Amino acid sequence: MNILVINCGSSSLKFQVINPETEDLLAKGLCERIGIDGSITYEAVAKGLPKVKKDVPIEDHKKAVSLVLEALTDPETGVISSLDEIGAVGHRIVHGGERYNSTVLIDDEVENAIREMSELAPLHNPANLIGVDACKALMPGTPMVAVFDTAFHQTMPPKAFLYALPIRFYEDYKIRRYGFHGTSHAFVSKTAAEFLGRDLENTKIIVCHLGNGASCSAIVNGKCVDTSMGLTPLEGLIMGTRCGDLDPAIVEFISAKEGISIADTEKILNKESGVYGLSNGLSSDFRDLWKGSDEGDKYAKIALEAFSYRVAKYIGAYAAAMNGVDVIAFTAGVGENDPRIREMICSYLGYLGAYIDADANKSRGEMAKISTPDSKVDLVVIPTNEELAIAKETYAIVAKA
Repeated sequence: MNILVINCGSSSLKFQVINPETEDLLAKGLCERIGIDGSITYEAVAKGLPKVKKDVPIEDHKKAVSLVLEALTDPETGVISSLDEIGAVGHRIVHGGERYNSTVLIDDEVENAIREMSELAPLHNPANLIGVDACKALMPGTPMVAVFDTAFHQTMPPKAFLYALPIRFYEDYKIRRYGFHGTSHAFVSKTAAEFLGRDLENTKIIVCHLGNGASCSAIVNGKCVDTSMGLTPLEGLIMGTRCGDLDPAIVEFISAKEGISIADTEKILNKESGVYGLSNGLSSDFRDLWKGSDEGDKYAKIALEAFSYRVAKYIGAYAAAMNGVDVIAFTAGVGENDPRIREMICSYLGYLGAYIDADANKSRGEMAKISTPDSKVDLVVIPTNEELAIAKETYAIVAKA
């Protein structure tokens, strides 16, 4: 069975076609600038054809889905002969709240629930639903499946997910830590255990998902017990443009000093902070930060040091929360491809008996064990594959239906 994986944003739509049984990637692509002018990038991986980009008007997401389906069934460049070869569509849904702790078939009730939770993810859930509606209109009868970013973290206990606020704010408004990147954390923790020949249900793992968005999670016996992102993806680690943890009084302080609204202040925290802000606006791209640091830019150097320090602090906290750690896994764009960041982070971990192997740590973008033979903690690089994880989750739901 082939699964079409859709990750829909407000003006973009990423897609892949995957056979979850063989793990073969058939095609992938991206529709951008939806509602503006539009373009589609498409690559027929199964046919070994080069990536092609076309500028084409895309007035809405239904048109974007239509273009995707046309590309997939094109007689020359398509990878399927008809839409009947798509067994289901797996949709990445950012926020499932407390209601959904696993993947589900999308029906009217589920769709309404996702809509209700839009206040917890106003930039994401509405866009995700647009993708669902567009696919339903063009693929009637094809099962639609919701795979939630927050689901994996729903095993956290109250001591981990509650904020120290009046409890009525949780009971009335469900203000709590939800966590994100759950599909990645689940995939990477399971893959790390398999790679190391460990029993996932008898292993303590810390996953460091380090990219423009970044988060850590503590996973005991395959279940998440804590994670760094909170009610929103703003909490936790320093990220590309997001500030991560900070004193909440700073929000009102900046608002008063700058004479701007709370909403405008939050835009600064989301879009102008993180390593971008610390580097004095140099870049949110770690390659640019390393170049700047190597050339003597003090702000770039500080940004890299602060990022690594924050990750190391969370690793320490989660090692304490789990009363030990067996595996620390690095994943996502920075985690998989930046040996120097991994080295900086691991330089703080000697107290755990975790030691990095300089030669093994040269690995980029491939699965590797990067700890020394005498390290008490296995350090590994595990490339994440959220699309494959979504395809597998979708297939499992459809196969049971």
